[in-house]
Amino acid sequence: MLDTTKKLNPIEPGVIETVNETNLVELLPVIREYQAFYGVEDKPDSVNQSFFSQFGENSEKGCMFLYRQDQKIAGFATIYYSYASTLTAKVAIMNDLFTIPQFRGIGVAKKLIEHCRVVAKQNDCVRLQWLTAPSNRPAQVVYDSLETTSTTWRCYIYPT
Repeated sequence: MLDTTKKLNPIEPGVIETVNETNLVELLPVIREYQAFYGVEDKPDSVNQSFFSQFGENSEKGCMFLYRQDQKIAGFATIYYSYASTLTAKVAIMNDLFTIPQFRGIGVAKKLIEHCRVVAKQNDCVRLQWLTAPSNRPAQVVYDSLETTSTTWRCYIYPT
């Protein structure tokens, strides 16, 4: 369990890495923590490793990044590439964004979002978009601090 009492120095620069076979193994416990945060049943590492390994640097499906602060993983983000018919263009969907509680409040999420935005642009996407729960006020504070716009669209889920 991480020590959440230690405050980190926000001045020390972190490092963003593209997730690959090597650091994905190191990221698996953080992915489990993220899934638990959203109430998802415990997934075996083998399932997460198989799923997330498809989002690499040269993947047409998307890409995954981790943020390392003081040589420890502080958070991660995943973008998936899709298309918007109304825009007749490629878009990037930030499907995952998670900062470990110990590292919150020092700009990890903002740095990951900005990195995802740059990568989306480099991959010919016209925008980076994402969803958040209406009750997730801490995340909304971060999102509202960026030059973003929000919509009134509702998300529907239809199990198959």
